[in-house]
Amino acid sequence: RSAVAAGKVQLGEKRGEIVGHFKEGISMNTHPELIVMLTYNDVTVPQAAEVFAKCEHTRARYWGFKEAGLPFAEMRDLFARMKACGKQTCLEVVAYTEAECLRGAEMAAACGCDFLLGTVFSEAVNAYCRAHGLRYMPFVGQVTGRPSVLEGTAEEMVCEAKRCLAQGAYGIDLLGYRYTGDAPALNRALTAAVGPVCIAGSVNSYARLAEIRAAGAAYFTIGSAFFDHVFGDDFAAQIDAVCAYMEADHA
Repeated sequence: RSAVAAGKVQLGEKRGEIVGHFKEGISMNTHPELIVMLTYNDVTVPQAAEVFAKCEHTRARYWGFKEAGLPFAEMRDLFARMKACGKQTCLEVVAYTEAECLRGAEMAAACGCDFLLGTVFSEAVNAYCRAHGLRYMPFVGQVTGRPSVLEGTAEEMVCEAKRCLAQGAYGIDLLGYRYTGDAPALNRALTAAVGPVCIAGSVNSYARLAEIRAAGAAYFTIGSAFFDHVFGDDFAAQIDAVCAYMEADHA
C-alpha cells in the first residue's frame, strides 16, 4: 500500500478534483477503438515496457495492461510513459471481491489512468472512480477464473449493465468472446441496449473484428492475439493493420 500511496502523492491534486459525469470523454469516432493490452492470458507481460517503446508511434491511441504481472513501480512508470506519448491509458482488473476491486481502482488512480476496466461492480468502487476521475467500465454477468470466463443470459446482462450506468458507471467491459453462449448475439444485444461498451478478451481474428464493427462497440481490446502474431509477424505492424481494418470503409 505504501507504493500506491506514494503514487497518489505524485499524482497531485488535479485528478482528485475531477468528479461526476464523464460522457464527454467517449470516443466520437464512427469505428470501434482498439485498446492495445500488453498482456498474455490476462496477466501483464514482463517485457511490457519494451514492447510499448517499439510500438508507441503506431496508430493505436488507447493502451493498457492488467493489475497482475508487474511491480507497482513499473506499472506507474509505464503508464507515465504512455501518457507522455499522448495515449489514453487503461488498467483492467480481473478481481471478484469488493476489497480486491477497490484495490485495483486505487492502483489505477495512483497510476494516473484514464479508464478502469473490469472488476465486479460495487458502489464503493464506483464512488472511488467518480471521485478520482476514472472512467469506470465494470464487468457484467457471472465472471470467473483467470483467464476469465463469462456466463449468464444476455437479458440478465443487459439489465445489470443498465443498473451500472444508472448508478454512474461510464460504460461496460464485456467479455463477449469469453462467453459460454452465443458471443456475437450477446455483443449485439449489449451494444444495442447500452453504451459505451468495450468488448474485451479473445479478439483473435478478422472475423471477430468484423463482428465488433457490426455490433457498434465503442472499444475492444487485443492482447494475447498480438503476442501470438495472429495479425502478422511484426507487433507494431499488427497494431496498424487492425487499426486500418477498423477505420476502413467496408460497405
